[in-house]
Amino acid sequence: MFFYLTLGAHDLAASGTFYDPVLKTVGWERLKSDENELGFGPKGGETVLWVLKPQNKLPATFGNGVMLALTAPDRAGVDAFYVAAMANGGYDEGKPGIRGDDTSTWYACYVRDPAGNKLSAVFNKPV
Repeated sequence: MFFYLTLGAHDLAASGTFYDPVLKTVGWERLKSDENELGFGPKGGETVLWVLKPQNKLPATFGNGVMLALTAPDRAGVDAFYVAAMANGGYDEGKPGIRGDDTSTWYACYVRDPAGNKLSAVFNKPV
């Protein structure tokens, strides 16, 4: 298991506006914040995601091929994640739906945050 993950941000206010409602759809909340970073994690849990201004003071950039995939509680959670992302400054990278063949249980969506970081919400169980 990983200890924590960081994603760069240009504008922490815009990132908070995006991440607060989006992560709520998967049971996460903002646990910490200051002028340089926002910390998120499961309700009542540890901070495992930091959205921050880079320590080296250079502009935040996203990684090509890097994505954070979060477990949604159900397909409706994937849909809610996508809707929240689109309503709060996110960009579409793949609307909610089945990925794979007709027998797949992989239901996911793909979005980018205001800084360009790629995120996914996934529900992978039979319904």
